[in-house]
Amino acid sequence: MTRNYKNSVSEQGVSLITLADKASPVSEQYRTIRTNIQYSMMDQEMRTLVITSSGPGEGKSTTAANLAVVFASSGKRVLLADADMRKPTVAKTFNLSNSDGLSNILGRPQVNLDQIIQNSGVPNLSVLPSGPKPPNPSELLGSVRMGKLLELLERNYDLVIFDMPPIVTVTDAQVLASKVDGTVLVARENVTNRDLLKKAKNLLNYVDANLLGVVYNGSRKSSDQGYYYG
Repeated sequence: MTRNYKNSVSEQGVSLITLADKASPVSEQYRTIRTNIQYSMMDQEMRTLVITSSGPGEGKSTTAANLAVVFASSGKRVLLADADMRKPTVAKTFNLSNSDGLSNILGRPQVNLDQIIQNSGVPNLSVLPSGPKPPNPSELLGSVRMGKLLELLERNYDLVIFDMPPIVTVTDAQVLASKVDGTVLVARENVTNRDLLKKAKNLLNYVDANLLGVVYNGSRKSSDQGYYYG
């Protein structure tokens, strides 16, 4: 099943340019970021990846969703998990229900994972919505059950991408970044605060997270470049 995705989606969702216009320069930049992430993990196989930012409005959800699409298009079995249980976007982006999701799995051990994960409509790409907002997201992400869930997901997928809240705002991303193979920070031109970005890096270093690099987006220095990775 393939849905007709537009360049823009609802107010709560994000743009899936990698589906709406696969030949666009921005889509090509996402494929470049995919390659750079793969090469940054040459010494080990990367199975789990956190995408976060220092603050809101920097494009971390857009980056997570579009990276999930381009990794899936390369033939990998990808799961995009919405671990932003405070302000989720993934279900809206893919026109899916958010009535059940990650919070249900972590809060109720009897929940069947296969009944929660949904088909995105994109080949090789599955989606785990955030589910209802819990009172204790950080505690759930740091729980023993989250560790067991990571092990299960790694057995079932080639790559699991977690869309996380901004790391300076809440501790959720810091908690999960300490458990996964790699973390990518997203920054946006004229939005990201330099001091907050440094703080985000320090928070990741504090938990020994494997920071792969920074996606710098929103730049329009030339007509064909909008996303950079370094």
